[in-house]
Amino acid sequence: MKCLLVFGLIVGVLAAFAGSGYLVFTDLTKPLPKPEFKDNTYWGPGDVKDYQPDTKIYEFKLDVPKAEIEDLRQQLNRTLKLTDPLEGINFEYGFNTYALEQFVEYWREKYLTKWDERQELFNSLKQYTTEIQGLNIHFIREKPSEAAAEKKHVYPLLLLHGWPGSVREFFDFIPMLTNDQNITDYAFEVVAPSLVGFGWSDPATRPGFNAAEMATVMRNLMLRLGHKEFFIQGGDWGSIIGSNLATLYPENVIGYHSNMCVLHSPLAIIKGFWGSFFPEKYLPNRFFVDHHYPVWAKYKELLRESGYFHLQATKPDTIGAALTSSPVSLAAYILEKFQYCTNPGLQQDFGAIATVFGLEAVLDNLMVYYLTNSATTAARFYLENVSKAYRDLQLDRVQTPVPMGCARFRFDLPSVTDWQLRDKFPNLKHSMYFQQGSHFAALEMPGMLFNDFTIFVRKLGLHGEEM
Repeated sequence: MKCLLVFGLIVGVLAAFAGSGYLVFTDLTKPLPKPEFKDNTYWGPGDVKDYQPDTKIYEFKLDVPKAEIEDLRQQLNRTLKLTDPLEGINFEYGFNTYALEQFVEYWREKYLTKWDERQELFNSLKQYTTEIQGLNIHFIREKPSEAAAEKKHVYPLLLLHGWPGSVREFFDFIPMLTNDQNITDYAFEVVAPSLVGFGWSDPATRPGFNAAEMATVMRNLMLRLGHKEFFIQGGDWGSIIGSNLATLYPENVIGYHSNMCVLHSPLAIIKGFWGSFFPEKYLPNRFFVDHHYPVWAKYKELLRESGYFHLQATKPDTIGAALTSSPVSLAAYILEKFQYCTNPGLQQDFGAIATVFGLEAVLDNLMVYYLTNSATTAARFYLENVSKAYRDLQLDRVQTPVPMGCARFRFDLPSVTDWQLRDKFPNLKHSMYFQQGSHFAALEMPGMLFNDFTIFVRKLGLHGEEM
């Protein structure tokens, strides 16, 4: 009898643990309702009581004084006090200082001497500014030609960049979207803003401006331009902002396309580990296993390459002071990210950036950060997105009915599988794997990104297209 009592007690304890474990698991993994979110928070300077909204849209044209370019040239002409790399080391310890010297020389002697040409490129796309929630927002706005509008279905498209990128990433991508000569049935009115605190857009003046707030400003910009419904395409922060926008304001989003499909909900993490034991069961093809697995190798890579993230998420003003006080420091910091985002076969190659992106394009992007002095304000965005206020929203656990499309480029940050994505995006319409390409898809291979995005649009069947 005593044995039966002990056995019963053990069974009871195990059942209690199992029951409580099940309740905890259910609580951590169930979808959450959409949170209430204020869509008109004032982020400008001073007291909101003194705020007088300005809803006008102003033309923007880049016109950098020659004296500013000359000052930069003189800064780049100073003797560099750099430490030689270790013997046998290329870029394993960061951006190689021999390569940095070559970049600085090219920047000073070649690039800046043709600044008028580069500035003309910047101004080749129509740009504007308008005030949203107290912040002056800069954006590119390119409409399809009349010929394209006559023979194609035209949709508004919000195009979102990330860090350390800028709107410069899209200068080859945008013409494909608006061109009447492209082979699709679609053309797009493209709106590509500089994110708040990036480029020529104002930074927030107080703490708390996270990805949900950014999504709100971007949505309000589109409403300002008369677009009540629109597509979203984004990578890096643009992907997260786009996801937040589709979650908080699904009524405004026709479809959301991402080239960095990440999800950090508890259920997605659990599924990621489980899927690592049976990868081919959860993937459309065994050739795509290395996009996601092995999990520990992916996490190890992220840990090695995410030091900048930890720094910017904890002390952004410290690194910002170093970057804004020296153009060479700014170059080393940003170029190192582009060097890594080539591909594993080129990461230790001195010609990788020129081969994959082109020197001018990368230096154009660098000039955006230099001319706008936005290294600090852009870095602050990381801190705001690890804050308790943002984490408490748990937007990765809030489902959205918005149609979603995912493009995975082979050497980008590890993405999640469709099995994981559908927990948040049950209306996942399109999923594609590419065995090449990296993080800056719009800059590196705009043609591939364009084709994938328009395939996603076609799959929505908005005009009775075959799915």
